[in-house]
Amino acid sequence: MKILILGAGVTGSSVAEALASEENDIMVIDFKPELLDALKQRFDIATVSGNAAHPSVLEQAGVHNTDMVIAVTDSDETNMLACLIINALYSRPKTIARVRAIDYMKNPNLFSPAGIPIDIVISPEQIVMESIRNLIEFPGVLHISDFAGGLVRLFSVKVVPNGFLTGKKIRSFKEHLSDAKIRIVAIFRDGKPLVVNGDATIETGDEIFLVAPREQVRQVLKSLRKLEAPLKRIIIAGGGHVGKRLALALQNDHQVKIIELNPKRANKIANELEKTVVLNGDCADEALLIDESIGSTDLFCAITENDGVNIISASLAKSLGARKTICLLNHKSYTKLLADTDIDVAVLPNQETLGSILKHVRRGDVVQVRSLCGGSAEAIEAIAHYSGDSDPNSVVGRRVDSIHFPSGIVMGALIRNGEVIPIHHDVIFEEGDHVVMFAMDKKLVSNIEKIFQPLHKV
Repeated sequence: MKILILGAGVTGSSVAEALASEENDIMVIDFKPELLDALKQRFDIATVSGNAAHPSVLEQAGVHNTDMVIAVTDSDETNMLACLIINALYSRPKTIARVRAIDYMKNPNLFSPAGIPIDIVISPEQIVMESIRNLIEFPGVLHISDFAGGLVRLFSVKVVPNGFLTGKKIRSFKEHLSDAKIRIVAIFRDGKPLVVNGDATIETGDEIFLVAPREQVRQVLKSLRKLEAPLKRIIIAGGGHVGKRLALALQNDHQVKIIELNPKRANKIANELEKTVVLNGDCADEALLIDESIGSTDLFCAITENDGVNIISASLAKSLGARKTICLLNHKSYTKLLADTDIDVAVLPNQETLGSILKHVRRGDVVQVRSLCGGSAEAIEAIAHYSGDSDPNSVVGRRVDSIHFPSGIVMGALIRNGEVIPIHHDVIFEEGDHVVMFAMDKKLVSNIEKIFQPLHKV
């Protein structure tokens, strides 16, 4: 696929890295030559220096024969204008645009057919906020995301000493819960995937990924470990786009405080968040944290735009007695620094955003994608279609045990007519079935794409 990326910042670079590794033809536009040079040194991609919303620059980048444009510059206005120009002047490739400001997003008619012509509008801040809110709803999980319209959830936990799973084989878990709708789909040890079968032994420190019907997630967590107390008293470090959205989502049911360094920003959001206490100050100021009773805080959420500030403030908050800490990191390489800290969970905005883009790039009939484990793994929801008796890749009409995926792809859930059904070996796939799968290495995704082709591609 020929893909044009507008913007070579943190998000644009992450998208370019993910897509360039999948044999796509990538072109990137940015007005900063140094960012483009850095990309060219790392990946085999082409670049154009200039304003991404200028027709001449778009033309130079070959927009006229591009399959998809992904506009992720730092400016909402540039992203929207570029899509508007592309629609007006060219045979319109599919367009995806990042829009961050709440003022734009709260007006859905703005992006209707009669408004700004953008095929898919993504809001990374909204995606990240929802991810953090899920982590707050289920204390103790490292990741949680919805599939099949919320019918099933994928989540991961870290195996603790003396836990139910510690030192046991996967078949023990299956026997304990005796529900084929609940499945372990991946085990990572020291960041590396293990083969998932009944004989796999789980050890302390492993991260295990499970899929379960939405209403059974708490039951599963309770079976694995003692449920943690709800997170009620929350301090948010950073009143930017994510911080404000998170406070809006939490303030009715939680005691929320925001610490914002910029006095103008602090004053602005204080007028907009009626039930949130907004403090103007440094989130890494020990005296301020102590004054705000950090020792009795359930969650300290460090989500400023500075990774260093997030790591330092979250570590400080934990050392001063905060029960749980969440740290937002824009650079995934910084996750290595967390090994020497007590920070509980790292949230990677670019990884969260990437899935919302990849689902439109995948060649199969893909409904949902989640990029996981620093981008090395993926969870995918795809739809089964019948493509004729002569097509060896068609899954419709075949038993589950006849689908021979390579090692590293595990089926997690089967949803038929809006109902989650057990994945037994003798279940036969039907037209329109939704299948949630985990690929431990993103290089395996092409195997999923082959057998879940949309009807019009047959």
